[in-house]
Amino acid sequence: MSDYRKGMSKTRGSFFGRIKQMLGGSQVTEETWDEIETLLIQADVGIETTLKLMERVRERYRREGMTRPEQVQAAFRQELRGLLLPPRPLNIAGRDLSVVLIVGVNGSGKTTSIAKLALRLIRNNRKVMLAAGDTFRAAAIEQLQLWGERVGAPVIAGKPNADPGAVVYDAVNAAKARGYEVLIVDTAGRLQTKYNLMEELKKIRGVISKAVPEAPHETLIVLDGTTGQNALSQAKGFTEAVQLTGAIVTKLDGTAKGGMIFAIQAELGLPIHYIGLGERMDDLILFNPDAFVDSLFEDD
Repeated sequence: MSDYRKGMSKTRGSFFGRIKQMLGGSQVTEETWDEIETLLIQADVGIETTLKLMERVRERYRREGMTRPEQVQAAFRQELRGLLLPPRPLNIAGRDLSVVLIVGVNGSGKTTSIAKLALRLIRNNRKVMLAAGDTFRAAAIEQLQLWGERVGAPVIAGKPNADPGAVVYDAVNAAKARGYEVLIVDTAGRLQTKYNLMEELKKIRGVISKAVPEAPHETLIVLDGTTGQNALSQAKGFTEAVQLTGAIVTKLDGTAKGGMIFAIQAELGLPIHYIGLGERMDDLILFNPDAFVDSLFEDD
């Protein structure tokens, strides 16, 4: 819980803390509702999700005959929690080899998140291998190899500009032959609007599914929490291309707009498995909806 409290301090201080202050007065007026709606949108909760949330809270306000601001605050917390999906474990058990495909745009923290995820799994006694499917940049291959060395996960890589599908195919075969349990596949950071790059991603997915039945077992998008509503647009684009199964949201400790978590789940129904709340290797933590919502309204 302390990780959430510390990590979400910017969002709490900028927006949700102000909502809490507004609901600490003597009465709730029409102006109060308008100001809260504006703050939610500014926190990147999203217009569609904000309107849905406001409608639910105002309906409860009328139906339950609320007379005190703290009752409204409690209703807000409950309705915000209701927007979040219950946590779901990664589908990486019960078979010889599980494949996790990681996608996202450049700069989202994708490669670092792969390393942090690998470390979490290794600490849970899972044998993890990494595949350097981002062959377009030599630096990306080197970065993944460096991270793999640091966390103790072997990396299967090709030469720069090699066919990423061929590299992933080799990685799957290597993981099978060496008895690894989880293969995490890196891919080139790409914009969701670039048709050719998204087609390449579909090809990689096809290679994996041919090599391992029903794989990839998870297709996770890494989203930069500081990009707010743009992250929602990215998730929509990637969902259409590669059937996302979940998300990792990074850099939430560095933004005041952590409300985008609600929009991702309310508008896409996409499970959030992990969130990044710092730079340390163990700062990728399991997403806990209760702790997340509580952290937005705690006293500093």
